[in-house]
Amino acid sequence: MNNGSAVDAVVDGCSQCEAQECRGTVGANGSPDEDGETTLDAMIMDGYTMDVGAVGCLRRVKTAIAVARAVMDYTSHTLLVGDLATKFALENGFTETNLTGDRSINIWKDWQSNNCQPNFRENVTPDPKHNCGPYQPKSNLMEYSEEQPNTRSDASSGYDVDNHDTIGMIAIDLSGNVSAGTSTNGLNHKVPGRVGDSPIMGAGSYAMNGAGGAAATGNGDIMMRFLPAYNAVMQMQAGMDPMTALQRSMAPVIKFYPSFRGAMIAVNMEGKYGAVCYGYTNWTFCVADDTTPVVKLNYINCTESMTIVTNSANFDIIPIEIALIVTFTGRLIF
Repeated sequence: MNNGSAVDAVVDGCSQCEAQECRGTVGANGSPDEDGETTLDAMIMDGYTMDVGAVGCLRRVKTAIAVARAVMDYTSHTLLVGDLATKFALENGFTETNLTGDRSINIWKDWQSNNCQPNFRENVTPDPKHNCGPYQPKSNLMEYSEEQPNTRSDASSGYDVDNHDTIGMIAIDLSGNVSAGTSTNGLNHKVPGRVGDSPIMGAGSYAMNGAGGAAATGNGDIMMRFLPAYNAVMQMQAGMDPMTALQRSMAPVIKFYPSFRGAMIAVNMEGKYGAVCYGYTNWTFCVADDTTPVVKLNYINCTESMTIVTNSANFDIIPIEIALIVTFTGRLIF
């Protein structure tokens, strides 16, 4: 990364994925909400200063991770959202543009023709499992809850590998500083205004010098309730290896939401790394350092990763100029 900082590396890497519109789940032209609009979530965290910048439901600005960095660099705030995040971006020289494209429009039209399925509304009328809106709250919520007591526990409903994803990155620079960040256009067909876990520090990603960094992808509405990235970093700070830290951080999510789907990566300050996934068949992540110009693509079996320690236990400790870990399902983006 030309001797740049860890923060520079994460912002540049996520920005590249935004520009490429990776899998249609990062950047513009993907994951339309119920109204057909694409909005963006992103965050960047500096493990040296513990500063964070984040944007949620960012409208009409393509470069979400760069706007998140501007929040970190030019304000004392942590998170800006919606139209006022867009206003901030424009005040800081970013360009306003339409995030909708042919791909996202076609996804939205197909969703409408399929009776607006999948659908993330609950306890409303008409029945969101079979009908498009507009919706109104059920008049007798208690009666409805008794009829369908487990609707909120179905963490996999509407989620699959192609309708949501996140680019998550962790970097350690020559000075031993760690940074982590994420960028995504969120969940296909989400309720307008929804913000997922990606811009929530400790949920989407987390970094702390002396401990390491972690990043997550998956069902963000569930994952943000457990702050798994924060949990993993705190366990590494206490001396736990990255793989075990990830397994223990993911375990409470699975306990309460066994149909949940998600994945995590982590790296400690020695360059040891780990990855876990759950609810998918397999999953991929990438590692790069100064020992080779080739980015290493790693595959993990999701039925085994929560019980078998791999990678971390066998990874040699080496002097690193930049250790870059990328979480991205199914495609190498370098």
